Amino acid sequence: MGISFCGKDAEGDTMLEVFIGLRKILAFLLSIVLAVATVPDGALAQASGSQSGGGAPLTPAELNALVAPIALYPDALVAQVLGAATFPDQVTAADSFLHQNPGLQGQTLMQAVNAQVWDPSVKALTQFPSVLDNMSKNLGWTSALGEAYSTQASDVMTAVQTLRAQAYASGNLKSGSQITVVQQSPQTIVIQPTNPQVVYVPTYNPTIVYGTPYVTPGYSVGAVVATGLLAFGAGIAVGAAMSGGCCGWGWSSWNCNWHGGAVVYGGGAYYGNAAWRGGYYGSTASAYGPYGSAHYSQGYNPSTGTYARGGSVSTPYGTRSAGQAYNPSTGTYARGGSVSTPYGTTSAGQAYNPNTGAYAQTHQTSNAYGSYGNSEYSRNGNTAYSQHQTTANGSTGSLTTSNGGKAYGAVGANGNGAAYGQSANGNKYATTTNGGEYKNTGSGWQKNNNGTWSSVQKPNPSSAESSGWGEQAKSSGSSGAFGGSANGWQSRADSSRGSRSRGVGGASRSSGGGFRR
Repeated sequence: MGISFCGKDAEGDTMLEVFIGLRKILAFLLSIVLAVATVPDGALAQASGSQSGGGAPLTPAELNALVAPIALYPDALVAQVLGAATFPDQVTAADSFLHQNPGLQGQTLMQAVNAQVWDPSVKALTQFPSVLDNMSKNLGWTSALGEAYSTQASDVMTAVQTLRAQAYASGNLKSGSQITVVQQSPQTIVIQPTNPQVVYVPTYNPTIVYGTPYVTPGYSVGAVVATGLLAFGAGIAVGAAMSGGCCGWGWSSWNCNWHGGAVVYGGGAYYGNAAWRGGYYGSTASAYGPYGSAHYSQGYNPSTGTYARGGSVSTPYGTRSAGQAYNPSTGTYARGGSVSTPYGTTSAGQAYNPNTGAYAQTHQTSNAYGSYGNSEYSRNGNTAYSQHQTTANGSTGSLTTSNGGKAYGAVGANGNGAAYGQSANGNKYATTTNGGEYKNTGSGWQKNNNGTWSSVQKPNPSSAESSGWGEQAKSSGSSGAFGGSANGWQSRADSSRGSRSRGVGGASRSSGGGFRR
């Protein structure tokens, strides 16, 4: 646009630099997220690193800390958790499914789950929604647990028995109305439901219950009991329907072979995800037909817990694509999507980091009449909103912040333009494409005359310098410099709807259901 602000705010950044930087960051974020949908087979896995087994084997102390949150679960539930942990992407999908279908219960739920493509261990955990939800919320821990079981199965089983022995010796693991604890040998402690038809999931504090404090990296719960005693919620019925019934992956199909060092499923040893290769897994699927093609890919790196997935669909009417990524090391979530048709393109991106509170979203549209878009970024209680529009009449852009900063810019079809900015402390700056630079830092407007600032009056509306004075400016040939146009401009509430709804604008509806809460 050929516009620059001459003045700086109290922090030394020009308002225009902030505006341009914000758009670049959001555009870069969107490009990365959307690229997931077109990653070729194996490339994502190669990019994540090809460590053998994700690195050096974990030590006994590290394994003890890793299994501490589930070591006191009944044997069959331990087996299901260890198996499901090798499918962290499916864990999140199943958890989302339960949240989206709260009315499904009993046999109806089992039949709906049985129709999914998930692993039997993940399907089995849908009967224990609190366990599945905890694994989804602590995906970094889940990923590490899955990697450990896939590469050190016998060591993981030994760690579970080590912790059970410590809790037993401390007097914190004993039989009761919910569980029955049997010490079969000095090295083997078995935990089973007291009532074979009802399973109780224990809640306990890993830093107390074992007599030795264990802190599990990447794991946290909202509220744990303060004492070393086990607490139990409502029991889960595991009658005939769940034990076998329609599906074969029910409660009675799972157990632990403590002497063989592996989970047991359906009477045989079960080691989880067979697609683990050198510490990562990735998969790609494609389909082609007379009306177009569809592609899907996913990748996972257990060393960092990072996973990503994306897909695209192409038809004679256009293309739709979507991508999603999560990094438990930083807590960052990101997702994006785009829709392209003969009439134009719409794309959106969104990212959130709960560790820092940073949130960003952008929504961009282009068609035969021009391009339009809005973005939002917030952190530490401060939020910035931006919008832009380009048509045959020219270009306009604006930025406002929750602490009082704002900036506007416009360029008409014939090249005339202006920009105006106000920092959070109230200082005002303006510039025009004919070289005029102005500032108002509290003592009236001043103009820059070859490095010398002199006081001036607000230009006459008929003068060449009239474009550039805040909201009253209007570029020559432009339909409206700042707002007022129906093409692409929205209210702040509309432009920031991604923050309110946690969605990604219109693209999420068009991206083939790629995103789930």
